[in-house]
Amino acid sequence: MTFPQGPWSHPRLRAALDRWQEQDAVLKDGVLALTLTALAFVPTLSGVGAQIGDLSERPQDALCIALVLAQTLPLAARRRWPAACLVAVAAAFAAHQALGYPTTFASIGLYVALFSAGAHQVRFRRGLAVAASAGYAALAVILDRLGSPNDVPDYLAFGLILAAVRLAGSSMRRRRTEEAERRRLEAEAASAAERARIARELHDVVTHHVTAMVVQADAAQFLLTSAPDRAGEGMAAVSDTGRRALTELRYLLGVLEATGETASADLERTGGDRAPALGRVGDLVEQARRSGQPVEFAEHGERRPRGVDVELAAYRVVQEALTNALKYAAGEPTRVVLRHGGETLGIEVTTDGPAGVPAPRKPDLTGGRGLAGLRARVRLLDGELEAGPRPEGGFEVRATIPSQPVQE
Repeated sequence: MTFPQGPWSHPRLRAALDRWQEQDAVLKDGVLALTLTALAFVPTLSGVGAQIGDLSERPQDALCIALVLAQTLPLAARRRWPAACLVAVAAAFAAHQALGYPTTFASIGLYVALFSAGAHQVRFRRGLAVAASAGYAALAVILDRLGSPNDVPDYLAFGLILAAVRLAGSSMRRRRTEEAERRRLEAEAASAAERARIARELHDVVTHHVTAMVVQADAAQFLLTSAPDRAGEGMAAVSDTGRRALTELRYLLGVLEATGETASADLERTGGDRAPALGRVGDLVEQARRSGQPVEFAEHGERRPRGVDVELAAYRVVQEALTNALKYAAGEPTRVVLRHGGETLGIEVTTDGPAGVPAPRKPDLTGGRGLAGLRARVRLLDGELEAGPRPEGGFEVRATIPSQPVQE
């Protein structure tokens, strides 16, 4: 079922409205003031306007024209100086009513000025409201002394209309303030989340490689006295690990610097092949082995292309688990198992230890940036991560990440 499109949906009209919205507020207010001024001199619109005096009409003269202009032209500054605009328009309206000039469309300017004062006045709002109320009360007394046929209920009804117009402007200002506050809070939350993401990435990259380099350097130092012919291999491993760390750091900096729709294309062209991904888990295993950690690696199921966020999360889980194994259970047998399912990806990293005794200096499971950061990363993908000591001794990290294969 189709619905007829409204007149505002026409492309050219929509484009014109968009261009108008982009114009400066001073220009738009100036156009509004000139439009009301022109309409004030249209005879057919003379019956449309604000009227409270109902005094005997006197013929129009130069003063009447000046008062008409004074009720419309100040609206050009209604957002820049809303209080001054209201004072000028209200004074002209009061004089126009007290002198008994015929009603014109220019009196609509009073409603516009009141609304603008409520919506855009920042300072002395309460004082302006009190002054406006006092001025209206004075006008009512003056009109009554001049012989106006209106009585107290009429003045109260007109006053309520003016108050409702100002209240509408204040409501608009309050909504605008709340929207600005909401956007500020969202920006702060997004900034905090981005800082946390950067901290996690830096932790995962730096901690893993630096830990491996420390272990390899210690081993090389030991070999210098016990087996000098093998010390060169240890130093080569340190150098290789350092290069890997620099490569990942350059990639991470590229991700942070890339913005907009060109980020993905730029990274694919300049460094996409260096991005940590599921297919590079074997490099982590090999690096751990060169650091002296006995690691077994196995994959079950058919490997399928996954989303970048899923593959990066899986890579970081294995990286953090191997880092903890090097730090807290150096030399203990470690097993890395990837289970490729149709809708989920499973990761298991287990490190052996003495039977019935947890791995020494087990990592903190609640604080820090390592496992806690991994939990947050996996949880964002609707996955689960469990880590803790095994009953038979050692430590285990298990993660399950839902993921649909990327279509070719």
